[in-house]
Amino acid sequence: MSNLSSANDKPLFTPGPLTTSRTVKQAMLRDLGSRDGEFLRVVREIRAQLLQVAGLGDDYTAGLMQGSGTFSVEAVIGSTIPPQGKVLILANGAYGKRMVAMARALRIEHTVIEYPEHCSTSAQDAANALARDPALTHVAMVHSETTSGLVNDIAAVGAHVKTFGKKFIVDAMSSFGGIETDWRAVGADYIVSSANKCIEGVPGFGFILARRSALVETEGWARSLAMDLFAQIKGLEGDGQFRFTPPTHALLAFYQALDELTREGGVRARAARYRANYQTLVAGTRALGLREYLDPRLQGHIIVSFLYPDDPRFDFKTFYERLNERGYVIYPGKVGSANCFRIGCIGRLFPADVQNLVNAMRVTLDEMLT
Repeated sequence: MSNLSSANDKPLFTPGPLTTSRTVKQAMLRDLGSRDGEFLRVVREIRAQLLQVAGLGDDYTAGLMQGSGTFSVEAVIGSTIPPQGKVLILANGAYGKRMVAMARALRIEHTVIEYPEHCSTSAQDAANALARDPALTHVAMVHSETTSGLVNDIAAVGAHVKTFGKKFIVDAMSSFGGIETDWRAVGADYIVSSANKCIEGVPGFGFILARRSALVETEGWARSLAMDLFAQIKGLEGDGQFRFTPPTHALLAFYQALDELTREGGVRARAARYRANYQTLVAGTRALGLREYLDPRLQGHIIVSFLYPDDPRFDFKTFYERLNERGYVIYPGKVGSANCFRIGCIGRLFPADVQNLVNAMRVTLDEMLT
């Protein structure tokens, strides 16, 4: 398998937008009307294929929501918690904290259990909170926390949520399609991700896989017109149309990206490629003397946070710019408690691409630190 990205594009070692295949880009070279029969077929097939990727059946439905992935998370938070509901949020990074910010902005009652960015969330903490507070109706958390690269144990939390008869919201933004997950066992009522992550599409919309029995209760609860999840899915299941202008070109790209996921061998094969990218990256950077921020036992294969070299001559802005000049794009850090930068292992990238990045890092660090 070779990298089909356009020859003039710099590889993006980021958590999204990502390097995409040439054929995904080419899929956007069409204009289709939002009511065109062919476009409606594409939307219908995308929704069906998302459920297949997740291994879910007819008791779930797939909704598509314009905007970035954050729009879709907010659509779920703002649409599925009842007026008198209360959500427990487990947060160990910026994206868990973003859920908290959403709840505050929407004036939704909430409880937060916050952890250091290098620590996992605790299923037992969630169980204890649910036992203490019967007013809690929902639990929300992030699967792969892109702040650090840590992967939380959503199955363990989900088991307690089920025991207490509550609803479970999972932000699977940077894990869906790239980490093998038994979503049926996790038991999430709402799974949220985005077109421009591990499916390797382009930005423009997010998607929500919703348990039908949970969704049907939410009619009239939305705190927004545009991000009313129940109304959005009702429209898609009715006449097949978006309520407001859909991102037609991004959807065509995503349709092609789903086909390429299938041709690659599904989530298992894609996760294997991403793991190979991660292993190549870590082996190479350790040889350069760089250290990862996380304990390897908590580290996922989606994105890695690296501590700055312990050398006063290191300057991240210079490092970033020199790598960019050499044709490689990495990502600034988001960890609040340590100076880090991040390198993503996802997108249309292969171990050879990662090794080329490591080689460029070696030259750049030699220039800066010697």
